[in-house]
Amino acid sequence: MSTQRLGKGLRALIPQAEELAARGEVQQIPIDLVEPNPFQPRRHFDEEKLEQLAESIKEYGLLEPIIVRSKGQKYELVAGERRWRAAKLAGLTHIASFIRAFDDQEMMQVALIENLQRENLNPIEEALGYRRLMDEFGLTQEEVAESVGKKRSSVANSIRLLNLDSQVRKLVEDGSLSMGHAKVLLGVENTGLRQRLAERVVREDLSVRQLEQLVRAPSRVPRRTPKRQNPELVALEEELQRVFGTKVSIGYKKGKGKIEIEYYSDEEFERILDLIRS
Repeated sequence: MSTQRLGKGLRALIPQAEELAARGEVQQIPIDLVEPNPFQPRRHFDEEKLEQLAESIKEYGLLEPIIVRSKGQKYELVAGERRWRAAKLAGLTHIASFIRAFDDQEMMQVALIENLQRENLNPIEEALGYRRLMDEFGLTQEEVAESVGKKRSSVANSIRLLNLDSQVRKLVEDGSLSMGHAKVLLGVENTGLRQRLAERVVREDLSVRQLEQLVRAPSRVPRRTPKRQNPELVALEEELQRVFGTKVSIGYKKGKGKIEIEYYSDEEFERILDLIRS
């Protein structure tokens, strides 16, 4: 199956339920013989939503068949894992299925396309799906983009999220940080500062624009300020900037000087005071 065909979307790849039913291609197979898709990019399933879907299936039945491939005496899911899980919760013994031959690459691409079109993936799951297509099947970014109907730049930006450290990635994964926040944080090289900024975004519910202002703030150095030569002072400034999450300047001369901590809002002023008091 070519990436061009995949790029046309799930409808071009898998006929819709009514088409399958009309052609008599939907089969009822034992639900216990179905195994999950090993290439499923989605790692989290909302239990509450699964329960709601299970109740709907109990009342109205399964409105759309799942897609499977044969695996010995059993079947392996290609698409429809959420429906399959909910159908099991609903107590179904058999499930409407469309059996089709897919190789491993097609399995992964179909699962990724289905989740993207249904908006079921968080940004990290999406990025991991793209990376897996590249690593396991040798696809280029262009080929991945074509296979899922996305622009190459979108795929490239998504994959960049995997450069974030695990703490920040977790915040993106659970929805605490948006894709926009993540893109801004990718421009922060210092890991400690990046983590503190991420935590601050969550704590203060900052917008992407406010985060951009924070990221730019530490780099604002007055033109006439001479470059510091003392490496110990530079290291201390960097350490304090990580602690306070904002620009800190240390003035020192013969045992005297001052420490300046910048802030850009009343809320930020209160946050810094709380840190000092604690």
